[in-house]
Amino acid sequence: MQRSFYWDLCEQKLSILCTRIEMRGKLNILNFHLHSENFYLHFLNKLYGYSLQNMNVEEQNVEGIDLRDDTNQIVLQVSSTATKTKIENALGKNLSKYGGYGFKFVSISKDASELRTKTYANPHNLAFSPSVDIHDVPSLLKHIQVLEVDKLHSIYSFLKAELDPTSGGQFTETSLASVIKLLASEDLGDGYEVSKPIPFNVDSKLAFNSLNGASIIIEDYKIHHHRVSRIYNEFDVAGRNKSNLVMQSLRTIYAKLSTSYAGDALFFKVVEEAVDRIRGSANYVEMPLDELEQYVNVLAVDAFIRCKIFKNPNEVANAPS
Repeated sequence: MQRSFYWDLCEQKLSILCTRIEMRGKLNILNFHLHSENFYLHFLNKLYGYSLQNMNVEEQNVEGIDLRDDTNQIVLQVSSTATKTKIENALGKNLSKYGGYGFKFVSISKDASELRTKTYANPHNLAFSPSVDIHDVPSLLKHIQVLEVDKLHSIYSFLKAELDPTSGGQFTETSLASVIKLLASEDLGDGYEVSKPIPFNVDSKLAFNSLNGASIIIEDYKIHHHRVSRIYNEFDVAGRNKSNLVMQSLRTIYAKLSTSYAGDALFFKVVEEAVDRIRGSANYVEMPLDELEQYVNVLAVDAFIRCKIFKNPNEVANAPS
């Protein structure tokens, strides 16, 4: 399911960060510790709807707290040290001006489940319930796991942009982005069409897969099937089976999404996911979003024509029982 797919990626990225903080700390390499304050500021704001600010922007090395949210009246400490002493030391600092605020603690590298069972000295009587106000990576992942799919995708996109070790927010090169670059040099309005027969009845496949709204897109762009074939031939000059990588990429996107979507929703989700993947490629050439969506529609319709995505009713009918 799509939910499981995005959650697995969120778990992977947070777990890797957690492990690297722990290991680098043992080597006295603390740049990840410093980065984590700002990372968790934006992460918790996005996850819980907080309005946290970094206290060190206002005053260096504020004792006891790292982040503060005056709107929701929260003070928060981010730490790679997860002990009862660490928490009580934070609560024991001069926090009298934060009367009425809630205190939260985030362990960025160690499991804090045992700390949630303890009681703490709280001299300033901040609102603090250890069972819910002490966070670690496992507890954050439990919260992420039950989010609506759209919010889960948003959290994943944030983690990907924040934690992927790439420059300029870009990721690895993709063959999809390379083909889009070639397709963008084409004039799609030049009337180019080769009258070769399509090896199955398009209308039957549309009906079989309950494609109603998507049928408009497929009807508009199926004339470019032979144009894409020519581009794939040019693309293959750069490397063996390069075009197959592009088609397989679309097929993989389709296969993953087909566990959660069907019909029109599945078609448009395939296009949306392909657009996201291309925009996140290191070799993506920036262009207006509506142009990119047009070119991805062309590739998606071509994949439909080639039966890389959506079921061919003829193949289903002839399948052994």
